[in-house]
Amino acid sequence: QVQLVESGGDLVQPGGSLTLSCAASIRSFSTYSMAWYRRAPGKQRELVAQIFGVGITNYADSVKGRFTISRDNAKNSMTLQMNNLKLEDAAVYYCSAMRGTTTYWGQGTQVTVSS
Repeated sequence: QVQLVESGGDLVQPGGSLTLSCAASIRSFSTYSMAWYRRAPGKQRELVAQIFGVGITNYADSVKGRFTISRDNAKNSMTLQMNNLKLEDAAVYYCSAMRGTTTYWGQGTQVTVSS
């Protein structure tokens, strides 16, 4: 059974940093594209960053230069380093694993940005 577990969400002040982690119980982890999505209150879910098995990354324009996605295929894990957080980064962040037509989701971790 596939399980994705996010952690690291917290309350942080604007300009602060957080690191989110995703632990994946999934076979052949390296064959999955991994990504972070977020959903803010009243908004649709949006892609934040994604990383492919070979390490190619893609970022939403709103987080470029501030967020860094990485993965460790040996540990079946993924992280999102978030720096210089802004009020608009506040959301529930979700880890996802995609291969072909199948996508798995975690339960999400709350990131609150407030002064």
